[in-house]
Amino acid sequence: MSKLPVISGKDLVKALTKQGYYIRGQTGSHIHLRHHVKPAITIPNHPTISRGTLNAIIKQLGMTREEFIEMLA
Repeated sequence: MSKLPVISGKDLVKALTKQGYYIRGQTGSHIHLRHHVKPAITIPNHPTISRGTLNAIIKQLGMTREEFIEMLA
């Protein structure tokens, strides 16, 4: 199992928009993303996203850790 990278909310949103997600809005420090096929997701706009939160986001995206790391590259 590969180790998750340290990533900011801004960088994660940027990577997900390349995957077809678009920003629907923002409430406080949370950015709401939508996709035309996949479920909506909320990303915290923090300087670093904790590993537990990142694991939950990966699970919501329906990806494995390896797929997620590959997406970021």
